[in-house]
Amino acid sequence: MTVNLRIEIDFRSGIPIYIQIMDQVKHMIATGELKPEDQLPTVRQLAADLRINFNTVARSYKLLDEAGIISTQQGRGTYILEKPSEENRQELRYKDLLRLTLYYLKEVNRLDYSPEEVNEIFQEKLAQWKSSGSLPEPDERD
Repeated sequence: MTVNLRIEIDFRSGIPIYIQIMDQVKHMIATGELKPEDQLPTVRQLAADLRINFNTVARSYKLLDEAGIISTQQGRGTYILEKPSEENRQELRYKDLLRLTLYYLKEVNRLDYSPEEVNEIFQEKLAQWKSSGSLPEPDERD
């Protein structure tokens, strides 16, 4: 049975769409949302769902296949390969976190915030998260 990929594309992010798809598939594998032998939607189906060109999805699938993350079998479909080792899973998680961090830093830099301003608000929100055990809600200043 084909899984429903909950992929969200940010057309304004500056990150190529095929990379966004790859990153989100890798994240879903790292978190266990996608499991070995799960069947992915066809290239055309995912392209229609995301309202993007099918060549973009094909490029993502091709690169994921070359990386040994998925397997496309002519006439059968595209499947998640065996469960990544704990080391590979941790590497996927690390790369995912690194990508998100770099994206955040690029955005705050683009908006002309100083490293000191970013660090101050980040440390404040991180401390709130650690003390409460849940993500902080925006306050009046947010």
